[in-house]
Amino acid sequence: MTLDEIKQILDLVREHELAEFELEQEGVKLRVRKKGQEAPAVVVSPAAPLSAPVAATAPRAAAPVAAPEAVPADDTETEGVELAVVKAPIVGTFYRAAEPTASPFVSVGDTVRKNQVVCLIEAMKLMNEIVSEYDGEIVQVFVENGQPVQYGERLFAVRAR
Repeated sequence: MTLDEIKQILDLVREHELAEFELEQEGVKLRVRKKGQEAPAVVVSPAAPLSAPVAATAPRAAAPVAAPEAVPADDTETEGVELAVVKAPIVGTFYRAAEPTASPFVSVGDTVRKNQVVCLIEAMKLMNEIVSEYDGEIVQVFVENGQPVQYGERLFAVRAR
């Protein structure tokens, strides 16, 4: 599924004022759900690895994460420990909480489950839920709230279980 195809689907959802739309094609499942007067939320779930252009436009996608890697430590707590890394699947603005006054989705020391929301990345005025690919403990947050992130940038270090 290309960027143009996703844009066409979003335009059709807006044009026909659809509340929800779901499509599965070539191993990619796309679900668009409109909430009130806000822009539609989009979920893309890969059944197979996605190419970078699709991942860059796939709001609310699970963060593609490679095998655990050694993470250079900023503090002694993570030094020399092999950690899994949750990376940004899209370019946008990183948010640790759903609202400015809400508590963060996760903090250092929190236990996370696979597919648990760990942050939001705003891209093209859509809030994209980023989920952990690992069960484990958050040991480091690499990005400050409200900061821009690039595709593949490290967001969290997780001591995977």
